Amino acid sequence: MSEQHSKPRHRRSRKALAVGIPLALTAAGTMAYGTVFGDQQQASAASTAAPTWATATADGFASVNSQGQNGTYGGRDGKTVTVRTLADLEKYATAAEPYVIVVAATIDMNPVGKEIKVQSDKTIVGAGTSGHIVGGGFFLGSGVHNVIIRNLTIRDAYQGIWNDKEHDFDAIQMDGAHHVWIDHNDLRHMADGLIDVRKDTTNVTVSWNKLSQDNKAFGIGWTENVVTDITIHHNWISETEQRNPSTDNAAHAHLYNNFLEDVAGTDIKSSYGNYSRGGTAMVLENSYFQGINNPVIKDSTASIVQRGNVFSGTSGRNESGGTAFDPKSYYGYTLDQAADVPNLLKSGAGPRSSIGTSTASTTAAAATTLTVAADGSGQYRTVQAAVDAVPANNPARVLISVKPGTYREVVKVPADKPHVTIQGSGSSRKDTVIVYNNAAGTTKPGGGTYGTPGSATLSVQSDDSQVRNLTVTNDFDEASHQDIANQAVALLTQADKIVLDSLIVNGDQDTLELETAAKDKLGRVYVSNSYITGNVDFIFGRATAVVDRSVITLKKRWNGTSAGYVTAPSTPANRKGILIDRSTVNGDVSSASFFLGRNWHPSGDATVDPQTTVRNSTLSAAIKSTPWSDMGGFSWKDDRFAEYQNTGAGAGPASGDRPQLSDAQATGQEVADWLGDWTPTAS
Repeated sequence: MSEQHSKPRHRRSRKALAVGIPLALTAAGTMAYGTVFGDQQQASAASTAAPTWATATADGFASVNSQGQNGTYGGRDGKTVTVRTLADLEKYATAAEPYVIVVAATIDMNPVGKEIKVQSDKTIVGAGTSGHIVGGGFFLGSGVHNVIIRNLTIRDAYQGIWNDKEHDFDAIQMDGAHHVWIDHNDLRHMADGLIDVRKDTTNVTVSWNKLSQDNKAFGIGWTENVVTDITIHHNWISETEQRNPSTDNAAHAHLYNNFLEDVAGTDIKSSYGNYSRGGTAMVLENSYFQGINNPVIKDSTASIVQRGNVFSGTSGRNESGGTAFDPKSYYGYTLDQAADVPNLLKSGAGPRSSIGTSTASTTAAAATTLTVAADGSGQYRTVQAAVDAVPANNPARVLISVKPGTYREVVKVPADKPHVTIQGSGSSRKDTVIVYNNAAGTTKPGGGTYGTPGSATLSVQSDDSQVRNLTVTNDFDEASHQDIANQAVALLTQADKIVLDSLIVNGDQDTLELETAAKDKLGRVYVSNSYITGNVDFIFGRATAVVDRSVITLKKRWNGTSAGYVTAPSTPANRKGILIDRSTVNGDVSSASFFLGRNWHPSGDATVDPQTTVRNSTLSAAIKSTPWSDMGGFSWKDDRFAEYQNTGAGAGPASGDRPQLSDAQATGQEVADWLGDWTPTAS
């Protein structure tokens, strides 16, 4: 995208800074597990395959081998059954044999307070967002092991007394269990507590849950024995008074990337946040505490080692001391930046619409996996060679699994090769890098120049294709080539139903180009859990595109100046444009130096109706107080630009220069409105 304001034409040369990985990744590495797609495991070549959520395994201490149990995988070795009644849920949950139990309805507990006594080797999972347990919960007794409870809403056993001493109606209670994974649940409004880990229960991981509207959120311990090993990560604990959690006599308690929130102006006031009691050894990392009273406290006999936490509007005790342990000596993990945690969890915690909703297929065509390794250990040495090996008009998905390494090449997936997934096989998106340095003005071998779309390092032109878990970079050196047009695309899409997940997309001007196959064609793109860097018009095009739960990093230009535009939509009339939702916009640039976007009318086309909506996102001070700009002689006020419920130093109130959606308008500008009848999945 150019910066031409006075003429209705598109592009001209501009300057930008050399590409680098955003600062947010320097410490954080990759975003941890928890995308909208649930667990993402490499596609199997078998013709019969269970959905990934049915074979998911725990991380953290639940993954550590002990007590004769190797990790936590629940009922994956048993049958998958779907239940809609209390009788069926109890039948399968209490059975001796393994089961994957899909809860596909709202189930009312009778009597209120009933806790189903779950037996070993079970996965209990909600079908999308439809699995609700109302008025009761689950109990895991002594010796029960290898249990997964995921993607459920467990709620409303509350008996009208806030600090209830008469009822013990927890959502999930464990007495002497081991190897338990509690993940992506919504737990709220129960009597007594939400989660109780008691009586030497150990090897527990609690991840990506929302715990809210309760007096007691999460209690651990209550014996003299110091044996419990527990990992608590990526949980959103909001509007709970105490036990957030309270951890008593835990041998190893690892808490990271949690968001503890006490919302101002409500009746619920926090007594304390994370509490290390008795003989507990606690490591507390990269968590975010908002408005919490006494956010971190410890007994004189307990230990807390704090690293990288953020405290905003907190008061009272904030303590650390003693020695703890190194979690990485037990298992691997990757930290997200603490500053990103609130947005990450507000969007990613709780039930996911795609978990529990697909079924195993015994008739589907066999998935094909092609491996790429620069060192020759794969089937192909280059990514393009693997793409070339995909047959034209392939009817089923082809996974191109790219081993860690740097691949300096231009990659193009042509329109006649749909259902292609290019996925880095490393543990981090930084491990696998596809990089090249063409710019719009670069001379092609046969003469002429590439132009903006032609400069892309990676082009995806085929429908229903995906790019995952890698870095795509255009490292064109603008400082050395001010003599040519220097729009330089890292990643280009020109198709429908494109998933871009867990990526780093690096560039300066025109980093991420989101187009359609033709102006009259629909092109939907879903970008999630990714980092996008740039400075001028670096998310642009006519596609119907969602950037969800991602970090947008603003960069200075090649000469060190700060100025730029995040988006430049060229949306056709009566189509949706660019939606940025539940994301963070930041970067090491000057305050009030960047616009959120400007209206691109390619070649002066007055028929287009550019649209960008930025909602539920955190905006740094780099964003101007008047965040939209004209382009090419067209007024942005004649097109579609708006915000809704953004926060941060760069957010601002509604005005004539800063349109805000009403609540009613916002209901029509959500992710589902952009994607229509398409639900992105991991396969």
